[in-house]
Amino acid sequence: MSDRHDKGMEVRRRVLGDAHVDRAEAAKTEFDAPFQTLITEGAWGTVWASDAISPRERSMLTLALLAAMGNFDEIPMHIRATARTGASKQDVQEVFQHVAIYAGVPRANHALKLAKQTYAEMEDDT
Repeated sequence: MSDRHDKGMEVRRRVLGDAHVDRAEAAKTEFDAPFQTLITEGAWGTVWASDAISPRERSMLTLALLAAMGNFDEIPMHIRATARTGASKQDVQEVFQHVAIYAGVPRANHALKLAKQTYAEMEDDT
């Protein structure tokens, strides 16, 4: 594997946690392996690995973009990641208020609902 892939796996584990990454790697097949390599090298080994902005800021941007674009499936994963990136619950509330104004209340409302559910699950896990 490439240095970018190795860095991507390091960052991915730091942000999402070993358990999540281990589950994703165990589920990887020959069919989706090229896609997994793409996101590991592109998203995690390039974008998330950059130190131009903080992990907290990157987390907030990611949540805002996911909600604004209606890509709700990954919101719980990125809410869980806030425990490692430093984005607080207040940060997430502010993110989704921003989404409400600039991308629409229904998307922000749904993202907030997912965040509430995920935070409750995280509290139950402790």
